[in-house]
Amino acid sequence: MRIFDSHTHLNSEEFINDVPKYLQQAKDLDVVRMAIVGSNTQLNADAIKLAETYPELVAIVGWHPEDSKNYNAATEKLLIEQLQKPKVVALGEIGLDYHWDTSPQDTQRQVFARQVAIAKDMGLPISVHNRDAFEDTYKILKAADIRDTGGVMHSFNGDPEWLKRFLDLGMHISYSGVASFKHADEVHESVKQTPADVLMVETDAPYLTPEPYRGKQNEPAFTHYVVDAVAKLRETTPAAIAAQTYQNAKDLFKIEED
Repeated sequence: MRIFDSHTHLNSEEFINDVPKYLQQAKDLDVVRMAIVGSNTQLNADAIKLAETYPELVAIVGWHPEDSKNYNAATEKLLIEQLQKPKVVALGEIGLDYHWDTSPQDTQRQVFARQVAIAKDMGLPISVHNRDAFEDTYKILKAADIRDTGGVMHSFNGDPEWLKRFLDLGMHISYSGVASFKHADEVHESVKQTPADVLMVETDAPYLTPEPYRGKQNEPAFTHYVVDAVAKLRETTPAAIAAQTYQNAKDLFKIEED
């Protein structure tokens, strides 16, 4: 079984000084590919460095909504340069976060829309963060018409109605450890209804640790348990989910080598 963690943060302070250990622990649980996701100048640079160092890693770079207040012409120029690196496969994570609200909401919307436009110009898929901002996230994606380049709703936590709306925009849907949570009923229903050809899995480590390790620090290895949870909900085997989501990640990110 081969698993692709489509969204993780080995570039974060929890992992950056011990990456080989976490890569080995991931391989021990069948997690053999990962997308390392940035969110600002430093984390983007670290994601690229890791991807260039380890062949099983790729990088996704962009400006997270929490960091959008620091986005400007200079950071955009650097971002466009970073997006042209060979191991960079998508622009992200970008989007809206009205929960923490660390950047003004109007700024978040402007920076999100601008980055979507850049992704379209460069022919890159996007990785979208959405927290407590479903309506505005949907409006911006719909207005941009991103179907040609595509993207993924990372750590999707919406109900089947929202699932359908984002599917109608041509988005892939990725599930994190939330899919394993006992009382995440709406997410469980969305997992069951997501078409197989757009289904992806992730950890979002160090966040959202799945059962049976909920409450402890997450790590990429635990994508194994996300696969288990998704397989149980969809009444199929972990091997089938691993194979499907691995291929879907490769297709979305246009990864040819194995």
